[in-house]
Amino acid sequence: MRSLSGARANVPATAADARALVREKITSTAPRLQDTEDGGRVMADALLVTSELVTNALRHGGGLTAFDLLTTESELILNVADASTDLPVTTDPADREAHQIGGYGWPLVCSLAQHVAITPLRDGKQITILIPLIPPA
Repeated sequence: MRSLSGARANVPATAADARALVREKITSTAPRLQDTEDGGRVMADALLVTSELVTNALRHGGGLTAFDLLTTESELILNVADASTDLPVTTDPADREAHQIGGYGWPLVCSLAQHVAITPLRDGKQITILIPLIPPA
């Protein structure tokens, strides 16, 4: 994978850069996905999850430390690592303050991905997600 950040090899500098990598990889591996409306939704879900994970790593995780993706015709596996050992947080809507912002991204990631795993690292954590690229029947 090519480096987009200049600072760290293979690590996109922004969520937009990460989305571009994911879109390019899915398009080259599963080109038929773009041919259907359901395929468009699957692509949008994959890009939204990518954006959430990378944005959270940059804003709350002390920086993106690794980014890796694998696609087949039927699935996307995405690994995003950051420099924080803190686990993602979910805010229960019933417990939110009126002025509170955020807390929705992690539940969104968990609902769109078929599989989500958090691996503690010595100097942070890695989040791995699996998204099926075959639209539901």
